[in-house]
Amino acid sequence: MRNNILAQSLQKSLEGSKAAAEAAPSSPAATADGPRSLRSMADVLSSVSAQAPQEIDPAEIADSEVADRFDVQDGLNDLVESIRASGQQLPVMLRHRRGAGPRYEVVYGRRRIAACRALGIKVVAHIKEMSLDEALMSQALENSARLERSFIEQAVFATKLDEAGFSAERICQALAIDTSTLSRLRTVVRDIPEQLIRGIGAAQGVGRRPWMELRDLIKGATDKTVQNVVSIIPESGSAAERLDAVISALSSGSVHDEPKVQRSRSLPQRTVVAGSVSCQLTTGNMVLRAERKNDRAFLQYVESHLPQLYSDWAREREKSVTL
Repeated sequence: MRNNILAQSLQKSLEGSKAAAEAAPSSPAATADGPRSLRSMADVLSSVSAQAPQEIDPAEIADSEVADRFDVQDGLNDLVESIRASGQQLPVMLRHRRGAGPRYEVVYGRRRIAACRALGIKVVAHIKEMSLDEALMSQALENSARLERSFIEQAVFATKLDEAGFSAERICQALAIDTSTLSRLRTVVRDIPEQLIRGIGAAQGVGRRPWMELRDLIKGATDKTVQNVVSIIPESGSAAERLDAVISALSSGSVHDEPKVQRSRSLPQRTVVAGSVSCQLTTGNMVLRAERKNDRAFLQYVESHLPQLYSDWAREREKSVTL
């Protein structure tokens, strides 16, 4: 079913490319039947959809050479529970791998593989002999069809394809974008430091404009400023909220060259643990965390009793000063 959907997606790309080929018949990568790479992948996916999937030990599967998503663990628990309840409904795609180590390499389906690994079960997979070029094309098209790759993930993935030696034309085919969009993707990744991008996260649902705004704000910043910006990224909240917080801090001019993270390195730190609740203490800061869901109500309890706790502490301090 999924491979049929992908084949249909490729067919649409082929149909769109025919007009371009007719308008520019001299292009070496395009013919009246569409780009050769897309025709090839349509043939690959059509043949795979006719095959029966196999069950593969996750230990025999290596990650892809070029990942197109930041964190496969994000939201993985829901997928784990879904597969636990109903089984793996959609096969992943693997290709044969050369050399020592695992026999296969994932083409697409990294989260499904991670979920099966967490459950200790085998992975339902299609296996196809593919070149790296074909694998990356299939990987790009599969995630494009599912609309799960965020703008910044797409930008980073496009840059990785660029670094791997793929031409701009091939990248545009794989990501179903035009050259002007590719240019914007490249400039975002070029001007925003990778550690800042990774610190913010994929930011699903966030489009181009906020990232371009961040690019304009951070472009040409010193290493110290970048380090300070990274240090103020909130630990909680969504990636979209973290992005907004960073943009707000840079726009307000509240970020300075001297990174806060460096000033705090020499501060004493200790952690107090009770059950699954931990309290991390540094000078002027306290962070409470609850690992177990059942203990998270304790955080709300502390929040609601904070005025009373402060009042009790103030009275005790006053008594000690009087004595």
